[in-house]
Amino acid sequence: MMDWIYDSQAWIALVTLTFLEIILGIDNIVFVSILTSRLPQSMHGTSRRVGLLMAMGMRIGLLFSINWVMSLTTELFRVVGHGFSGRDLILLGGGLFLMWKSTTEIHHKLEGDEADEVDPNRKPATFAKVITQIAILDIVFSLDSVITAVGMAKDLAVMVIAVLISVGFMMIFVNPICTFVEKHPTVKLLALSFLLLIGFTLVAEAFHQEIPKGYVYFAMAFSVGVEALNLRLRKPGKPVNLNGPEKLQ
Repeated sequence: MMDWIYDSQAWIALVTLTFLEIILGIDNIVFVSILTSRLPQSMHGTSRRVGLLMAMGMRIGLLFSINWVMSLTTELFRVVGHGFSGRDLILLGGGLFLMWKSTTEIHHKLEGDEADEVDPNRKPATFAKVITQIAILDIVFSLDSVITAVGMAKDLAVMVIAVLISVGFMMIFVNPICTFVEKHPTVKLLALSFLLLIGFTLVAEAFHQEIPKGYVYFAMAFSVGVEALNLRLRKPGKPVNLNGPEKLQ
């Protein structure tokens, strides 16, 4: 089982896969950041760690069920000439959920929630509700991550180690990233736009319309670069006050 230690190709696969897992995990961090912002400040750190630990557990669990994961690619039925597998259904459901959640969060931040206006003392989102929503998307992100791992490496140990390292990296940087997103309203809306884009690509993939990940990541990286220049070069001023739990209490 440990023969891969003496295999240079396995080490190359480990480094490459770890890098890819970190890139794929950025989506997870952004989503966790957006959802946990609805919780009281004292629960942010705990909810973020729980969300990432759930993602790690789900990915490792799926890696130990590789045969089942790969069976999800078997076509189950056809609709209007399109065949759908278990993986397609998961991607479709996850993509639609992500698009719905991103749109409602953008509305909440810009327009507010009518229910909040009617009852300004309404309790904030509960820990259980937020964790449940994170778990739903963890399934989709984990499935994509595991399929990538299977394609990149042959040894299960290499895949598991790559997941552990990537999640450890995310655990270290999740709080600074989330704090930065919360501090800058334009970055938060940009992050929500990324989630909307990711949701769309998941839906397209469910219908076998492959959108190269490189294009998506380039668009995201370019947007982040432009926003970084904006934050760096523009004169500091009073930021836009987006609606949120802290504004409604």
